[in-house]
Amino acid sequence: MQNDLVEKKSNKSKFFQLLVVSSLIFGMFFGSGNLIFPVHLGQMAGNNWFSAAVGFAVSGSLFPLLAILAVVVTKSDGLYDLAKPVGRHYAALFLVLVHLTIGPFFGTPRTAATAYEMAVKPFLPAQFDRVSMLVFTALFFGVAYLLTVHQSSLLKYVGKYLNTIFLVLLAIVFLVAFLNPMGGLNHMPTTAYQTTSTVSGMLEGYNTVDAVALLALSVTFVHAVRSLGYRDKELSKVTAKAGTLSIVLEVLIYLGLVLLGAFSLNKMKLSANGGNALSSIVNLYFGNFGAALLGVLVTLGVFTTAMGLVASFAQDFHKLFPKVSYLVWLRVTCFVSFAVANAGLDTIISWSLPVLMLLYPLSLALILVSLTVHAKPYAGVVYKMTIAFTVVPAVLDMLNSSPAVVTNLSFVKYLLGVYHQYLPFASLGLGWVTPTLLGFAVGLLLGKMGVFVTNNKRVTQESKY
Repeated sequence: MQNDLVEKKSNKSKFFQLLVVSSLIFGMFFGSGNLIFPVHLGQMAGNNWFSAAVGFAVSGSLFPLLAILAVVVTKSDGLYDLAKPVGRHYAALFLVLVHLTIGPFFGTPRTAATAYEMAVKPFLPAQFDRVSMLVFTALFFGVAYLLTVHQSSLLKYVGKYLNTIFLVLLAIVFLVAFLNPMGGLNHMPTTAYQTTSTVSGMLEGYNTVDAVALLALSVTFVHAVRSLGYRDKELSKVTAKAGTLSIVLEVLIYLGLVLLGAFSLNKMKLSANGGNALSSIVNLYFGNFGAALLGVLVTLGVFTTAMGLVASFAQDFHKLFPKVSYLVWLRVTCFVSFAVANAGLDTIISWSLPVLMLLYPLSLALILVSLTVHAKPYAGVVYKMTIAFTVVPAVLDMLNSSPAVVTNLSFVKYLLGVYHQYLPFASLGLGWVTPTLLGFAVGLLLGKMGVFVTNNKRVTQESKY
């Protein structure tokens, strides 16, 4: 009897830990874009909302889930470990580019800027805008720094408290909205969602870039699970379960947000963007209180993401440059994020988005090989060939998303014209798909012929064994 009680308590404790880790993972990657993109999608899709939501879930949720599983199956301790089979120099460069782009040069400053725009700016006179922005972002990153000084505390603050409050507030919005829907679901979709709603939804979800973010955040949630005492197989098992739970929750929330947007067409016109749409919906249901509620909701969403980004930046950079401590890197990313948020964020964004277009195909290619061949003796050549074939279209996608000063160059126009004309799906921003699969196939062929790479030397199956 005593043993049964102990076992039940142990099982309850493990289940609670699983929920907390799931909440941590969800809180770190579910930000403002995840909140507002689906609402606008619902408005654009109209009565095709469900098929559009399925497409959005494929790229916005399935890809991030595969990123988590890639970390789990390879037993990686972060982004550097995951990319190392391609080569140490590539892994280091890839880590730096990913973290700088979704970290202090783009993603992290945008979290504070978004929170300010949604939660503070509407309530202050315009003449105080610059000063209030400076004070708010200083407080934002100051608190983020204090709450991530101790790496183990991230699990408590994000997993137990902040994300739980966020989910409760979002549940209240859903409860009120769905108990009193604005009308039916018989509105015509926009042109892009009339015949190819699933594909259009998938392309919209592609913009969340969560697969890249989760690769970067992997070091943080692996450390969090390890801090609970899990090791080896148990660590991988718990991480996989927690990641899957967080993604399932995300899919359910996406469905609710898309449906919310589709219902809203009965009371309002198609909004310019998801932020305006969500703001109008919340204000309609909650009146003047709605602006404050939405401000708190968005701030919680982006703040947990900011905490995950600054912590993962410091953890991965400390691993890459071990002579510089975690705390120093944490101070660097918090200060630079604060500075960028207040000085030229729009310019930084315009140059960071092209880099994201470069990194997304490379991230998905890395996920593909990690999930399929990481344990094979010829894995090295498959990694290298897949990435090599992905680099060219990824660079072209980057050029295509660059500011006009780049895209207006004559040779860039020529390259992009050829790229979009001859490579399948290139005009959709998916031109990397065919070359990546081709590179993967070439790598497999070389591997099965007995040629693979170990320690950067070309060897054969016979000489290996």
